[in-house]
Amino acid sequence: MSVIVKPIFTEKQTALTDKFENRYGFIVEPSANKVEIKNAVEALYNVHVESVNTMKYDGKLRSRYTKSGVVQGRTSSYKKAIVTLKKGEIIDLFSNI
Repeated sequence: MSVIVKPIFTEKQTALTDKFENRYGFIVEPSANKVEIKNAVEALYNVHVESVNTMKYDGKLRSRYTKSGVVQGRTSSYKKAIVTLKKGEIIDLFSNI
């Protein structure tokens, strides 16, 4: 099982990648540490990782008003990793689509 769940394609992450061309964001397994994330990115994309920054996000409470009343729930929590590559290296995230 891979440590990396999926890459992040949001407006905020795209702006960060445009500003710093060697930074990429990934959603990773919550139990993964920085060394495991570094090894997984290097093996999957054949690049050299300089640093890894991780963040944990809790799920948000959501409620909907339906015909049968208010339905409450929670979005799933996740862990995000910002990976910085060595200067001059890039990852083509759209190559395997």
